[in-house]
Amino acid sequence: MTLSYEQALSVVREKLAQSRPQPAGEVVPLDEARGRILAEAVTADRDYPPFHRSTRDGFALRSGDLSALPAGLRSLGEIRAGEYFSGKVGPGQCVSIMTGAPLPDGADAVVMVEHTRASGDLVEILRAVASWENVVRRGSETPAGATVLPRGRRLGAGELGLLATVGRARVSVFRQPIVAILPTGDEIVPVDRRPEWFQIRNSNAITLTAQVVAAGGCPRRLEIAPDRPEALRALVEEGLRADLLLLSGGVSMGKYDYVEKVLAELGAEFYFTSVAIRPGKPLVFGRAREKFFFGLPGNPVSTYVTFEVFVRPALALLGGAPFEPPVFLRARLARPLQHRLGLRAFMPARVELRQGDPVVELVAWQGSGDLVGVAAANCFLVLPPEQTDLAAGDWVEVLPKPG
Repeated sequence: MTLSYEQALSVVREKLAQSRPQPAGEVVPLDEARGRILAEAVTADRDYPPFHRSTRDGFALRSGDLSALPAGLRSLGEIRAGEYFSGKVGPGQCVSIMTGAPLPDGADAVVMVEHTRASGDLVEILRAVASWENVVRRGSETPAGATVLPRGRRLGAGELGLLATVGRARVSVFRQPIVAILPTGDEIVPVDRRPEWFQIRNSNAITLTAQVVAAGGCPRRLEIAPDRPEALRALVEEGLRADLLLLSGGVSMGKYDYVEKVLAELGAEFYFTSVAIRPGKPLVFGRAREKFFFGLPGNPVSTYVTFEVFVRPALALLGGAPFEPPVFLRARLARPLQHRLGLRAFMPARVELRQGDPVVELVAWQGSGDLVGVAAANCFLVLPPEQTDLAAGDWVEVLPKPG
């Protein structure tokens, strides 16, 4: 039976959530933690900001002194970022302050320097401010002891900066899932070998390796499996020692497509063997010897697409993160378009801003074997299965292409 895209994604989520093993944790230096999944909740070691912080260059003062304008105040000194003022601001007084510096005792606001006139230590204030204006109050970002990053969060640049802020030079993360990559087919030759005119190079293994790394996994490339059941079986058994096995090719209905037969002989349970998407319809997902596997179609674009929409979310769960389904954005269609009823289509495209709107247009491509088209694209245009005719200007979904 062929599942819809939504049904298949739900099956992947359900099966993995039910029986995924809990990944082990390890502690790594902060500069090696990008893309990893937190194995612990991280709390603030102090209030943030740790003091009332000025957001402008200007003068720190008592807002109540500005009931009549212009107001003449006497400056007591200057505070730069990284310094503090040891005195206290009293009535009729102010302190010159730089952006990022701590607000002095007694002051409750900052007037921007462009709203003042200074002559020596006398400062004329030309504009009133409310209490705490141009100030970020102590603890307003987060109080000491509060959770700033939850367990299971994937660490990007912003998260790493936050970890540095709270003093975490080392961080506990989940071990990356090991992903075995098994290309199949007698027509496949290694990348560094000159192919015969009837052969193709092993691009899928290279593509999948890059995708696995980007998704937070640890790739393990296996030898190319020939279209012979005995040799294929040995490599599948090797692949099932990893946390996840990805097979590329051999899952269609051809005479020499042995992947499903070999998996069945190994006691595999198949959760689905076909999904109503294009490209990528002959997609297989199941479990054998307590390990999950995906049988990805062999055409390069099919392999790429099915990884992004099914394998990437699965790897998130296996790596200790919450399930991370694809996020589709919206753009206007540049040109009218027709597509096949009943299949959700993922087509290489480019999206760009035109007169303030995101507009998406297909790139030239020749179907599921065309990696030239994928390389030219910055997204995939996603077309719904129930709509065959779309007009220029219609809002459509796009799936951004990961870097």
